[in-house]
Parts: sequence; structure tokens; C-alpha cells
Amino acid sequence: MSVFIIGGTGFIGHRLVRQLAAQGQTVTCMDINLSGHSFADLGRKVTCVRGDVTQFDDVMSAMSAAKPERVVNLSYFLGSDHAPHVAMKLNILGMDNCFEAARLLGVKHTMYASSLAVNGKQANYGNRPVTEADRVNGEYQYAKHKIVNEWQAQDYTEKFGMLITGIRPANVTGPDKVRGSVDHVNIITESARGNAIILPFMDAMRCPIHVDDIAEVFSRVLFAEKPAHRIYNSGGIAISLGEIADIVRSYLPEAKISFEKESGGKEVSGNYLIDNTRLVSEFGVQYRPYRERVLQIINDIRRDNRLTPIG
Repeated sequence: MSVFIIGGTGFIGHRLVRQLAAQGQTVTCMDINLSGHSFADLGRKVTCVRGDVTQFDDVMSAMSAAKPERVVNLSYFLGSDHAPHVAMKLNILGMDNCFEAARLLGVKHTMYASSLAVNGKQANYGNRPVTEADRVNGEYQYAKHKIVNEWQAQDYTEKFGMLITGIRPANVTGPDKVRGSVDHVNIITESARGNAIILPFMDAMRCPIHVDDIAEVFSRVLFAEKPAHRIYNSGGIAISLGEIADIVRSYLPEAKISFEKESGGKEVSGNYLIDNTRLVSEFGVQYRPYRERVLQIINDIRRDNRLTPIG
């Protein structure tokens, strides 16, 4: 089966490309930065083309040449500090270009990354897991753009009968995560490098999910002939930064992790209690224990720094 991935050399993208290639799929990766990751070792299994998702002609030309049955858009700006016009072009116009090209070419199933950011603060929902049916309360640039993306997908689905499915990843974590929410990552990676790290709140809450797991989620949902829902929460593990620090110290007793305050972060934390019943019941996803993923990230960093893996 032919799959077209926009943003295929990025953090999640290059892992998804490799998963699909390992399954025997024919993959075309379009990215504005082809140096982000090399697939040279995969030979003809993966074709890479340079293209800018904000330019409709680029998307249409590359997608038309690939003739895909499935399309995934993983190209977007993480964070909310970007100039409004620049962020809008990538996050909203870029997504629309993907949907429109998929419509014109008759793509069977299109997927895209939304985000837990659409929900805003956990305080909006109290002390309970948030479902996909809950009202979204995202307040900042990135969250608002993802809310618009979900509406765009629904609009295309209702007006043209397209099959478009979104995934709301939680706090994706991995050794090469450097954008967006990174405090939960830096506790692990900086400690693995032997560097000290200071963070504001020990009780700040996150919902980490390893990047390999989120790539697996996209892979499973992508090949469904007719998913039961238009949007799925990835879920993850609700955990405080202080608890992550304790896990890191259990592997690296000399880790230099400190916090400016022990309390005050929980009440301003984003959504961290997440119900992913839809995804689990329909697609049977299971995530490896978070402690194992922390050790995996530590050892990924140690290998990169030519240190002996632990554990």
C-alpha cells in the first residue's frame, strides 16, 4: 500500500516512516527539511521529496506523483511563540492544503496530528479523565490552531464524504524531543548527559507517551477501513515532574535535578488525566511501562555520548 507522509523527517514522522517500511508499505516522505533524517539504509522502500506544505502546488505535485492510498500530515509548529502569520500558514493553511489535495486525488484515508493542547488546563475538567466528547478549552496559539484543524477535518468529512482521522497525542517524549513541552524530557536527557537541571514546580503534571508508541498509534489507525470515530486521545501516564525525577534518580543516583518550588504547578498544569478508551478498545494499543521508557531514553543519550548503557 502506498502512504504519503508530510513531515516525514521530523520527530514522530521518521519513526512512522520506518515502521511502515518495515511492514512492507511503499512510503513517500515530503518534508521541507530532508536533512532532518536519512532513510538511505532503506533503499527503494522510501522515497523522499522536498516540499513546503504551505504551498499547495508543492503538496499537490508530490502527492499526485506518489498516488497514495493513505496520507498522514505531521507538519506543524509546536509551541505558541511563533509570529501569527507564519504559524497560521503552517498549522492551518498547511493542514488545509493536505486535506484539499487528498480530496482532489481521492485518497482513501487521511490522518493528522491534533494535540491534548485542545483541552487546555486540567482545571477545566476537575480531577477526572478528559474524553474526546468533552468541550475543548485550549487558550493559546498552538491549541487554537489544533482546534481549527479538528473543525477543518469535520468540515471536509461532512461536505465531501472524506475519511479523515485525527490523533490527539499527549506529551510525546523521546531522546530527540527539543520543541514544545520538553521539561518532562529534559529531566531525563540532561541527567543522562551529566548536566544539572532546575525546573519551576515539582508538582507540575504531565502525561508522557513515548514517541515509538505514538508512531505505533498512527500506524494502526491509518490502515483501518472505517474508524469508528473522527478523533482519538492517545492517552499516556499522568505523572508529576517530581515523580519523573525520582525514576531518573533510581537509574542515575547522582542526577542533579532540582525544583524552585515543591507546589503550585499542579493547578496550572495542562490536561494530564486523559481517557483513551476509544483507542484501546478499538485498536488494542498497549504501551510499555513508563519506567522502561525512561531507561530507554537514558540509554539512547548515553550511547550518543559514547557512554556504557545501564540497566
